[in-house]
Amino acid sequence: MTLQTPIATASAPTSSRPSPVETPLRRVLREFASSHLALLGLFVLGLIVLLALFAPLIAPQNPYDLMQLDVMDGRLPPGSQSLNGMTFWLGTDDQGRDMLSGILYGLRISLTVGVSSALIAALVGASLGLIAAYAGGRTESTIMRIVDLQLSFPSILVALMILAFLGKGVMNVALALIIVEWATYARTSRGTALVERRKEYIEAAECLVVPRWRILFKHLLPNCLPPLIVIATVQVARAIALEATLSFLGLGVPVTEPSLGLLIANGYQYMLSGKFWISFYPGIALLVTIVAINLVGDHLRDVLNPRRPS
Repeated sequence: MTLQTPIATASAPTSSRPSPVETPLRRVLREFASSHLALLGLFVLGLIVLLALFAPLIAPQNPYDLMQLDVMDGRLPPGSQSLNGMTFWLGTDDQGRDMLSGILYGLRISLTVGVSSALIAALVGASLGLIAAYAGGRTESTIMRIVDLQLSFPSILVALMILAFLGKGVMNVALALIIVEWATYARTSRGTALVERRKEYIEAAECLVVPRWRILFKHLLPNCLPPLIVIATVQVARAIALEATLSFLGLGVPVTEPSLGLLIANGYQYMLSGKFWISFYPGIALLVTIVAINLVGDHLRDVLNPRRPS
């Protein structure tokens, strides 16, 4: 009788390489890829931005060129043709302006005003909020009292008062929106910076006599960016809506530079007569733009939430 000894099997050597650390940008992209609504909003927003950028190449007509407008083509329904054979797929307004061209060019103005005002307001408000949190004392008290005073008034009322004084114009609308929006960034950045202000890396930088501007913008600001990015995304949609409201009320952009709000206002008086397309299609474009931005902003808020488990 023979005894069989068990054969030892060699186990495969395990890899000793550490798993790669996921960067914040990769995590944001991974989270976006996992949300169908966020991807849809990002796709629609990217498409709208491309249409606005290439409007001079895509639009059948330049709505700013009075030589291309004909009053005889005014208020034509969608699908109509002009005397020169041009097809108005979305109809025309009371001035004979092609609605499709007006929407494409109007998107340029609305996005320009919304993005520029949000970025400048974020820069001003975040800087003042960081200064208030780091300096403390009378400086903080003065800045925050101004912020409280600013936020105590309705935004649309403040913007109306500013434009009533400055007059119409794209630059004036952007300036009014900056004045309206900066306080939100200041309060958010100040609240976030107060938490970071007490941490060890700030105390170490102060012990090393690092210049204050470097502590503010190199150490404090990067750690305050996530909530500011979320607010900036939402504020872009809010600024576009406010610009459309101001233009609808007649205090926004001039008639020679039609935005979506002004296009909606042009057709408001014709709604009851059945010529709905003059206001309907610009309103749909405005709605889709704001919804797309809000979808992206809502998902960014979830992704950049520090309390959310990774």
